[in-house]
This record gives sequence, structure tokens and C-alpha cells, in this order.
Amino acid sequence: MTKYNVIKVESKQHKREFMQLIWRLYKNDPNWIPPLRMNQEELVGFRPHPFYNDAKCQPFIVYKDGEVVGRIVGIINNGHNRRYNEKRGFFGFFDCIDDQQAANALFQAACDYLRSEGMTDVRGPCNPSLNYEIGTLVEGFDTPPTFMMTYNWPYYDKLITSFGFKKTQDLYAFDGHVNMLDHLDPKLKFVIEEVKRRFNVTLRPASRRNFGKEIELFLNIYNQALQATWGFVPLTAAESKAIGFSLKFLIDPAVTSIIEVDGKPVGVGLGMPDYNPIIKKIDGRLFPFGALRLLWERRKLKKIRVISTNVVPEYQRWGLGLVALERMLPDCLAKGIEEAEFSWVLESNDLSRGSLERAGTKRSKTYRLYDLPLNAIQ
Repeated sequence: MTKYNVIKVESKQHKREFMQLIWRLYKNDPNWIPPLRMNQEELVGFRPHPFYNDAKCQPFIVYKDGEVVGRIVGIINNGHNRRYNEKRGFFGFFDCIDDQQAANALFQAACDYLRSEGMTDVRGPCNPSLNYEIGTLVEGFDTPPTFMMTYNWPYYDKLITSFGFKKTQDLYAFDGHVNMLDHLDPKLKFVIEEVKRRFNVTLRPASRRNFGKEIELFLNIYNQALQATWGFVPLTAAESKAIGFSLKFLIDPAVTSIIEVDGKPVGVGLGMPDYNPIIKKIDGRLFPFGALRLLWERRKLKKIRVISTNVVPEYQRWGLGLVALERMLPDCLAKGIEEAEFSWVLESNDLSRGSLERAGTKRSKTYRLYDLPLNAIQ
């Protein structure tokens, strides 16, 4: 008889098994990209990370006949629950073989943990929150993910929904190519020109010389701009500082825009080179030489990921985000960039979706978040 055994991840051995599982699970999938190892150890709570200054988590692994075949993390995000007056727990970092009993054992363990902490509902996957990597890939398995986007086997949706989770929100990725530029909807150009006519707009790339202040500016606008976004919880000052430190040598000013109106910063645009082809080569190891290779080979990259264009509330819906993208375009073309992924975009974000669709981009991937009331299970 097959034996399943779920344990809390606490010892060094169990932490190693938690981390190593995904290398075994995806070894035959050419589209899988390994995580940056140290970064993932921080986000699952194995190393210090400022997210957990106001949150807590409990990782689990499941054994099937003595072999680790799955993992999950139960997460308490206090910032979310204060903001939305909820008692909602989260799950993240879910990976498992195609075995419903193994998956059920993991979900049950995470739900039991969250219930013991006073939670009444569960949402996920969040790795560990909406400010990081989120969602289960449900469409678009034919190509690798871009930098800081998730990836999983197609059967994950079945494992999650068979336990009882229901879709709560989808998130989309849109692909664009330079050959689309000659066929852009004329309305987009009109909007850009009208914004420039109506407002005293100036644009510039981020400055490496004043990088610390630029990151502070970006994250301040990010927190203001997304106040009304579904599920959003502002980044703390400590998280902002940590993110800034981690991105300092990865950000390319060519893929950034700072929007000023009458000399006041009101919006930002941020993209990143798609480092994933290099991360695959270094197998997620930045040390001792992976980081150098990452920086050296990025000049060869032909694809970027446009992460966000954020505008403070009083200037939203005027088209300033399009102006931010227009500023990036000549710099990207000069670097030989040929493709861009715009991700992620909430299905409920009609404005961004509409703009991308009018620009001719194609929806290439769909990611899904799920909810479950804890009173629906034992």
C-alpha cells in the first residue's frame, strides 16, 4: 500500500529536500527555468527577508513511499489582512508530481496550519505575495517564462481545483514584436500626442548615478498608483530597500521611464531584460561566477519584460503610461531588442488590457489565482 507522509520543514535536511525537489520534478521540461537559489531561500523563509517582518510562514513537504514528491508553504500576510479586514491565509511555492493524493495531503497540511493561526479563507499561489511571483500557469506552456514569472506543469490546475479551490482572478501576459510597430493603431499615437499637448511632460530614463533615490521614487509611485488594484498591499520600506538592492545591477536604464509633469514625478515605467536564458545556463547559482555571467551576457538578450507603468491616481486614465513606453522604445531598438512581454495584467484591469490589445500584442500566457473558504474542508 502506498504511504504518504507530510512533515513540517524545519531541519537542514528537510530544507535541502524542499529546494532540490523542483530540479528533479522539471528535469525533462525544456521550458522550465530554475529560480535564483538564494532568492528563493529568502522568499520561503529559509533566510531572512523583510516580507517576514510582518508575516509568517510554514513550509511542508510530502513523502510518497519515502521519497519527496511535493512541497507547499502556508503564509500569513498580516499586511493584507489589516488592509482588507480579512482573515485570509495564502499558499505558495506549490510543486508536486501528478498525484492527487500527494497534492491533497499538502493542501490539507497548509490549510490546517492556516486554520490554526485563525485564518478563515485561503488564496494562492502567492510566492509569497502579489508583489512577487504569483499564479499557476494554465495557458501558454509552449514557451519558457520571462524573468520573475512562474512556470509549472499543465496538470497543476487539476490538482488545485480537485482539492476544492475555485478561480478568483486570472492574470495575463501579452507578447509584442518590433514588426508590429508599423501597424500600430493610430489612436495610440493620438493619445500620446494629446498627453504631451495637454500636460507639461518631460521624460527621462532612470539614473544609475542616483540609483538609490531613483528606486525610492519608483517604489513610492508604485505604492500610490496601485492603491485601487485588486488584492494590492503596499511594499514596506524594508521590502522596498531589499528589492532595490537586489535589482541594482540588473536594471537597464534603457527599459525605464520617469514621467514628470511641471517638474514633479508622477509616473514610472519599468522593464527588465529577460535574464531567464542566462539563469538557465547558470542553473540559478549567482555565486561564485553566475552573477558575472548574468551581467556579461545580458548585452546579447533580445527580449525584455515590461513589468509596469505606474501613474499616481490624479494623473491616471490620461495615457501617461503610453508616453512612458514611447520613451523606452528608441533606446530598446538601439540595443537590438526585438521582443517584449507585458506582464502581468489582471483580467479586471480593462484599461491596460485594452491598450495592449489595441497595440496589437497577443495574449501568450494565462496565470490563475484560486480561493477556498476553510469551512469548505474538514
